[in-house]
Amino acid sequence: MLRTTQSRISLSSLHLRHSTPRAHCYRRAYATSYTSLSSRYETYYGGSIKTFYNSTLTGLSPAENEFREAVWEFSARVVKPKSEVIEREGGDSETHEYKTLIEVHKEMAEMGLHGVTVPTEDLTSSLGLGLSYTHHLLAMEAISYSSASLALSYGAHSNLCVNQLSRWGSDDQRAQWIPGLLDGTYIGALAMSETGAGSDVLGSMMTVTKKVDDGYVLNGNKFWITNGPKADVFVVYARDVVEPGAKQTYTTFLVPRTTPGFSTGKPLDKFGMRGSPTCELIFEDVFLPSTSVLGDPVSLQGKGAKILMSGLDLERLVLSGGPLGIMQAAYDTAVDYVHQREQFGVRVGTIGSMQAKLAEMYTKVNTARTFVYAVARAVDYHNAEAQKQGLGPKDKGYTYPPFQRRDCAAAIMYATDKAIEVAMECMQCLGGNGYINDYPAARYLADARLYAVGAGTQEVRRWLIGREVNSDFE
Repeated sequence: MLRTTQSRISLSSLHLRHSTPRAHCYRRAYATSYTSLSSRYETYYGGSIKTFYNSTLTGLSPAENEFREAVWEFSARVVKPKSEVIEREGGDSETHEYKTLIEVHKEMAEMGLHGVTVPTEDLTSSLGLGLSYTHHLLAMEAISYSSASLALSYGAHSNLCVNQLSRWGSDDQRAQWIPGLLDGTYIGALAMSETGAGSDVLGSMMTVTKKVDDGYVLNGNKFWITNGPKADVFVVYARDVVEPGAKQTYTTFLVPRTTPGFSTGKPLDKFGMRGSPTCELIFEDVFLPSTSVLGDPVSLQGKGAKILMSGLDLERLVLSGGPLGIMQAAYDTAVDYVHQREQFGVRVGTIGSMQAKLAEMYTKVNTARTFVYAVARAVDYHNAEAQKQGLGPKDKGYTYPPFQRRDCAAAIMYATDKAIEVAMECMQCLGGNGYINDYPAARYLADARLYAVGAGTQEVRRWLIGREVNSDFE
């Protein structure tokens, strides 16, 4: 027996905001979900998505689940019908227009998705939802289900750029950039990695900034930068020129695309995530005024390492939604296929060896999601406690949860491993069809592989977790 729920949902009017929604914030999403009492499946937008997402294990509150259903409905209504076009446009080596991705970026702004964790305040034109990292994770997962490429660009924009700017930016910087980043006018990006500075991002960083009168001069290159070809503003980390023998420091800058001396390379031809724009950034004697230092140019000059590290944990957590969404899509595709295809006079899904595959996939999907959600709740709890004391990341006395670094790394490490495994099994379940591009199985694997090297490699995540565990005995 199915229970049908129909509700008219607005992300900005889910009674989750910290202030009364303004009139212009009432943007509606129409969510229709059919949830089996035995947790069999949910459908969205007239069956555009049918998923075996197990909501009984998530531990989400009614408000969080309402938010989740609203974003899944948006994913089914807006993202899924355009996912193939997003992939084709991104893979077109001649144009690389990303026209559809930019259109959907603006539609996501109408849903309020770009400011999930941004506080509702006058500086942001009240477009920030002021919600938790759990909500941001839920949005990332739902979008990834329909288009992992779009979701990757969304994560780079809304978390790596917008969230860092919201947490660390000055009042003037937030007033200048956040309204446009939230309403879809601008696209944001973060620039940290270089060709010679991947896992050892600080120790090997060669992009350098030199203090001059009234500002800084920036030189160097950044590589593998998500949203690079289309971003309007970049959060850029650079190595400071210091006196011989002095401690090496780093500074974080906001660099508009129109800055003289700044340019981008040709979009990179990637194995997966082909719809997500990625390229090299080039800085040639780029002059930046002192006001370009992220946050207060006096107190945060030379504090780039602190800003970078504070963002990495949250980046790993929110981006964990990527492999979760890919994994759920792969599982749903496999389950549906093996219960339609027949061999030996029976449905393939009823054959013992295939039942074993389904059991493994089901367990991997749900253990990964349960763990990632638990880490998100722990981070949100600590943030809420800090807010009660009036503390934010820029304040003296602000601390991070004791296990946040290892747990956020473990969340994306585990989810990524399981997503790759489930994608591989999905390909196997589809047999020959799993190997041709008429079916999505191969793309699931190619997209899942991104998370094994993006936002840190699996090897570094394991090293980090082990180091943190060993620190308990020092």
